[in-house]
Amino acid sequence: MEKEQLAIDIVGLAGACSYALDCIEAELVNIKNKHGKRVAYISVRMAEYWAIQSDALQDLAICALLHDNALTQYISEELKNNSDVDLKEDLSEEKTNLHCIYGEKNISKIPFKTDVSNIILYHHEHADGTGPFQKTWQETPLFARIIHLADMIDIIGNSKDFNEQRWDFICQYLSKNKDRLFDSECVDAFLKAFSKESFQALRDDSFESKLWEIIPREKQDFDWETCKNVADFFAKIVDYKSPFTSTHSIGVAEKASLFAKYIGFDSINVQKMYLAGALHDIGKMAIGNEILEKPDKLTDDEFSKMKNHAGYTYIILSEVNDFEEIRDWAALHHEKLNGKGYPFGKIADELNEPERIMACIDIYQALTEDRPYKKGLSHEKACDILTDMAQKGFVDSDISNKIRKCFK
Repeated sequence: MEKEQLAIDIVGLAGACSYALDCIEAELVNIKNKHGKRVAYISVRMAEYWAIQSDALQDLAICALLHDNALTQYISEELKNNSDVDLKEDLSEEKTNLHCIYGEKNISKIPFKTDVSNIILYHHEHADGTGPFQKTWQETPLFARIIHLADMIDIIGNSKDFNEQRWDFICQYLSKNKDRLFDSECVDAFLKAFSKESFQALRDDSFESKLWEIIPREKQDFDWETCKNVADFFAKIVDYKSPFTSTHSIGVAEKASLFAKYIGFDSINVQKMYLAGALHDIGKMAIGNEILEKPDKLTDDEFSKMKNHAGYTYIILSEVNDFEEIRDWAALHHEKLNGKGYPFGKIADELNEPERIMACIDIYQALTEDRPYKKGLSHEKACDILTDMAQKGFVDSDISNKIRKCFK
């Protein structure tokens, strides 16, 4: 297969993922949506103090957008190892270093243009060396220090909707904790970048358009290995949301790309299928685990909420520039040829081949993978179910037949 390159709006993809991560934080610690984007905006505004520009500024924005990328992984690991853990309490206490360690390792898969070593790892360090890794501000990368302060500003501001009293409180808080939690340079950078009025403006969504004015959303060309790393990064975040589907996104990505290659797709479309498979369930980040992990049959209301995940995938991926094709391949995996699927109730004539493939691969992967409550079915049994679904008008019969041959 010829190794062509796929152009991706990586900043937009990071921004889209930050929304999904915000859903997790909202579930745990009641931080409002767009936390990641506000931290990114505050960070890049602070960066003006040091005249940081170009590639370095873009990398700062991506790190800020993804600073909590390991939340789902941390939660999953802690629940697996300690059923009594109080996550709402622990996330801000002694276990902070774990999600920093996981996050630093995960983000190494993202293709940065500059050196971002230890930025995620040390983004909770205190200026006086009393943080999780006891690093003083002189030992901590500048971008980590910026994100640390921006993160705290957004958490404090959000607690009272960025009102005038919160600004006064923040000024006192920064003064009190200067050279203790935050170094003097970062405090000065924030106070130079923001006034009472611009701080209060963070309560609405106007800051987001300003963020994208500062950080251009230019597509970058990625080779197959880099594209796969990016896809795996996002798939890992999704799959850690629930141990019930701990390898599902990766499995769909791998099988979708293998099948696409099997039936003769060119290398670019094989890559797109992998990326779509990795991202197809990103909307599940907005669905509570009490529904995702319910072992019993869902009520009508619960099933309605569960179905929303495909719509959320569509909305989240709509944020990425020139991503409509991959977005549709990812988000329409629950549509049915007879119009009885979701989220849009599309009919056969409205579903192209990649969308039909993704629907079949998603079903095949779900049937054959092991989950805590069931053993995966054999290849033949899963294919028999797909054949039955094709006969009922749900999925494409030609694709289901080829899946039987491709994965036998």
